[in-house]
Amino acid sequence: MATSFDTTLANLGIKRSTTAVQGAGKDASEMNAGDFVKLMTAQMKNQDPFEPVDNSQMVAQMAQFTSLSSQTEMATTLKSIAAKLGAATTSDAVSYVGKTVLVEGKTAYPRTGGGFAGGVEIDKAATAVNLTITNQNGEIVKTVDLGAHAAGTVNFDWDGTDAKGEPAGDGPFTVSAQARDGAKSVASRTLVWAAVTSVSMPKDGTPSLSLLGNGAVAPDAVRSIA
Repeated sequence: MATSFDTTLANLGIKRSTTAVQGAGKDASEMNAGDFVKLMTAQMKNQDPFEPVDNSQMVAQMAQFTSLSSQTEMATTLKSIAAKLGAATTSDAVSYVGKTVLVEGKTAYPRTGGGFAGGVEIDKAATAVNLTITNQNGEIVKTVDLGAHAAGTVNFDWDGTDAKGEPAGDGPFTVSAQARDGAKSVASRTLVWAAVTSVSMPKDGTPSLSLLGNGAVAPDAVRSIA
């Protein structure tokens, strides 16, 4: 559209003004509704009576400006919707504080009665899935055979006892998983329940949840909420 308007302006001897666009680092041409009305008036005043302005050109210019105006209004509406969605995302993130969420991680804190639940995500079917639990000293306290499973999430619930059946302690514990399909390794990751201690809300970007013992994650990384 800018090319058509610029050509018309040039033919009329009118110089199009420019304004600096904030953050763009250079000047950019702009034309609003007032400018368009002035343009049409100038065209009518300066037309050659023996060769009047072609009606089809006028209609085309009006259609182009109408299209631009609609796009501008749509952009404004979309910005408003985005702002509201951003506010909703922030509100949702804050609501996580004080709750326990299931996320990808390796550090698990036991329940009051001992033990903890979690899961293992495997990308493909596996003939064997094994879970290893170690204490704060890096010592293996329990290895759990979860058996064969199809691709997806394998849930587990450890009772908090070591290989001898004795209480393994208060933790925190580190969990790791190994999945295999015969002799081939299958990609896997452990899921743990972690308490949300706080929420970080940057001016630009996605809010992040701070988890006890497991760093920070985005809200969309949460698999489940308790």
